Formats: sequence, C-alpha cells, structure tokens
Amino acid sequence: MITEFFADLIHLIFKAPLDLVGHTSFILTALSFYVRDMIFLRSLAIVSCIVGIVYNFFNFEPPLWLVIFWLSVFICINGYRIIGIILERRSISFNEEEMELHETVFQNFTSLEFMKLMRISEWRSVESGHQFAEQGKVIDGLNLLFNGEVIITRDDKELGHGRDGSMIGEMSFIQGGAATATVLSTRACRYVHWPKENLTSLLNRNPSMDIAMKHVFSLDLTRKLAGPEPITDS
Repeated sequence: MITEFFADLIHLIFKAPLDLVGHTSFILTALSFYVRDMIFLRSLAIVSCIVGIVYNFFNFEPPLWLVIFWLSVFICINGYRIIGIILERRSISFNEEEMELHETVFQNFTSLEFMKLMRISEWRSVESGHQFAEQGKVIDGLNLLFNGEVIITRDDKELGHGRDGSMIGEMSFIQGGAATATVLSTRACRYVHWPKENLTSLLNRNPSMDIAMKHVFSLDLTRKLAGPEPITDS
C-alpha cells in the first residue's frame, strides 16, 4: 500500500520529461540560498531562470509569456549585479599584511567585505609595556595582534599570553562594559585597531559581515581555550 502510494507520487511528480526541467529550475534556486559568494549565487539564479524559461516555453501551449518575461527580467538584474561585483573586486587591492590577515584570520570574509573592514581600521605599532586594556576600564575598540606578544592579568594574577592573531577586547566589544583583565605588551607589537562605534555601525549595516565576525570571535575563543596557556579576554 505504502509502496504503491510513493510510486503514484513519483509518477505524478515526474509525469512528463519536461517536468524534470521544472524541478531542476527550483532545485537550482534552492541551492542558491545556500551559497555565500554573491557571484556564484547570482550565477545559479541566472541558470535557474534560463531553465525555467525553457520549461515554461515548451511545456505549455501557448507558452506562459508572463512568467518568461519576469524570468528574463531577473536574468538581466542578476547579470547586471554580477558585472558590478566583478568591477568592484577588480578595484580592490591589499598590501602584504592585509593579504596575510585575509588568508588567515578573515578567510570567511569576501574581498569586498574585508576591504570595508580594513577601511575603518588603524594599523598601530607599540613598544614593550604598552597597555591595551586595564581591568575595570572601558576599551575604546577592538584590537587584533598582528605580531608581538601580550600578557593578560586579573587582580595581579597572570592568566595567559596572547600572540600573533589574538583578539584583544572582543568580549568587551560584544557584551559592552569595562575590561575584565589588564593586557600589556611584553615586546614590540604591531596590531590592527577598530574604533568601537565605527565597527558597530559597519556590522549593523552588513548582516553577513556581522555573522562572519562572530565566526572569527568564535574561532579565536576556541583557539585560546585549546592552547597550552588559556587566555581570558579583556
């Protein structure tokens, strides 16, 4: 009984060869929702529309011109946006340090998103003894240690060390409030600083970047907890 039901259901869904074309169109559309890269996403959408046009032209008599017209409009819109994205990406260039960050810490950011992120950042260099954060005081932004080393203390007790790629102040950035630990450089450091208000505004305007940044925070915390010298964020 159940076998017959599913057999009838499959026959109903695929009763004509061209129905496979229609299903393919919707499958491609569904797949595009799982793609993060905008060029790939819009390319899938265009292919889906083309397949949909074939289905609506050959499977109906007369063809469904209303559907075909709007699918053609969607193809033009997506094609226009692909050209725009390609032109934007061609205008993007990173220096050696930025490329290293993009390929390591910010892998899940697109080139355009990373450019926006770096546009509001400041590269800074400090000597040994620089105080990145002081326990009980508000931090003015988020810092990423590009190279160097810091020591983290709380109530005069050492909690751990931070080295290349470590975030400083991410919990204070996420939750707000004062720093829960003091962070001092133990040698010369070069780091990236993002002013809190500017970064918050950027992430609020770009939900995909907000998700990507939270992923970076999550990986940083995991790495700290898994390290031989756990670090409690400031």
